[in-house]
Amino acid sequence: MSYQILWVDDQIDLLRSHVIFLTEKGYDVSTVTNGEDAIEEVKNKNFDLIFLDEMMPGLGGLETLQIIKEIKPNIPVVMVTKSEEESLMNEAIGSKINDYLIKPVVPSQILMVCKKILERKKISNEYVAKDYLQDFNQISRRLLENPTWNEWIDIYLKLVNWDLELDRHPEVDLRQTLIDQKRECNQEFSKFVEKNYKNWVNNLGYEDTPVLTTEITENYVLPKLKNSEGPIFYFVLDCLRLDQWMVMEKYLRDYYSISKDYYYSILPTATPYARNSLFAGLFPSEIEKYYPLLWKGKDDERSQNKYEKELLQLLLDRNKVKLKNEMKYMKIIDPEVGRSFEQNIKSHSKTHLMAVVVNFLDMIAHGRSDSDLLKEIAPDESAFRSLTESWFKHSSLLGMFKVIAQMKNAKVIVTTDHGSIRTLRGAKVLGDREASTNLRFKYGRNLKVDDKHAVFIKNPKEYKLPERGVTISYIISKEDYYFVYPTDYHKYLSQYKDTFQHGGISLEEMILPIITMESKA
Repeated sequence: MSYQILWVDDQIDLLRSHVIFLTEKGYDVSTVTNGEDAIEEVKNKNFDLIFLDEMMPGLGGLETLQIIKEIKPNIPVVMVTKSEEESLMNEAIGSKINDYLIKPVVPSQILMVCKKILERKKISNEYVAKDYLQDFNQISRRLLENPTWNEWIDIYLKLVNWDLELDRHPEVDLRQTLIDQKRECNQEFSKFVEKNYKNWVNNLGYEDTPVLTTEITENYVLPKLKNSEGPIFYFVLDCLRLDQWMVMEKYLRDYYSISKDYYYSILPTATPYARNSLFAGLFPSEIEKYYPLLWKGKDDERSQNKYEKELLQLLLDRNKVKLKNEMKYMKIIDPEVGRSFEQNIKSHSKTHLMAVVVNFLDMIAHGRSDSDLLKEIAPDESAFRSLTESWFKHSSLLGMFKVIAQMKNAKVIVTTDHGSIRTLRGAKVLGDREASTNLRFKYGRNLKVDDKHAVFIKNPKEYKLPERGVTISYIISKEDYYFVYPTDYHKYLSQYKDTFQHGGISLEEMILPIITMESKA
């Protein structure tokens, strides 16, 4: 492919050697000596790049640029100028140039600009493909070396970063390769969790144990409260995946200094278990034991997550944390509540601790399962990230973060209770009528499922899960499997395939970010 370049300069004869140089490099270069001719050329011919002299008799460079952009706004333009005045550079940049060069220019400068503007994508794609294939081999080797919990975080970070990189380079035909590698990683990660999880929950704090849900509030929020000069905002974004946070974070860097750590969610990776444990600093069985009135109801958020504020206050009391004023709590479950809170959030500039639960991401995930339109908009994980980004940049949540950033000495801790995974494979399960209805985990009597697809928990106490009866056991799905009963098997297999679910064991559900943001104000 030969790129078409237009060079506009009233002294173009002095630049013949540069034109010849570009021609020898494979570019097709047209030349004109004034702005009027340049405009006629742009009207009649398609160009990939324009070099535009800033100082020309008659129609000047900036005036020519303005008319060219009105005719064909997407043509890249490089301004060539003798002036080094900052005001002129600002004016040129404000007039939508893609780059500028100071005369006298040399051939290597011209070639570099051409490659940067015209061939960046092609060159970048080649390097992306090369770099991913190197990382692919490295990750594959690491899977054979029995990764530790810390190393699994590193592996997952690499996979997420490559997801985002391939989003930026859709022409690189490696998406299926990455999908296959993620599936292989989740297969090994599920084995790793199955082997070690029971030891983790019973040996909390040991070196070979990851930071778990129960430690997050105590480790990341309470120390900030003890030393705070400004308000502390504790945001829990229900069902937030690491890749979703990464596309959201770029909108906050101008307002905050941001640091990230990572932790492992408890099992099941479901709101009634994980979020209660997050606020209480206790495992589900411990909440049920010590605070039975705060642990009741069915496995759904409405009935079993009513007491998050009370559990958080009890955690503060156990740790003898005395707040300067009453702890505040808000659960945002619809856009109207979100907009109202955004408008009133300034009133919390003196609040010592403000805890906020945001349910929108969980609603997007479940809404996609129920809506053909959302499935069409977000048919895969890349599009799901794009949908998240589109929501966030127009959301009341971003508005809240912007307002908080203006508060003196404000700090924000952001985390989640669990992530979600795109479920693609059904696992046939047997159980009685009283078994729970969740797709990624179940408890009940006489549960049966292929152990290749799920972890079977016969003694819930060993996993610090509520004992719901002598004969009650749990099953927790691995990888991207979801549970389907034999009755109307094919109907429900089809209905829940390719939906985002949570409750099971996967990198996406279990390895979660804990973000600390300090206002730059």
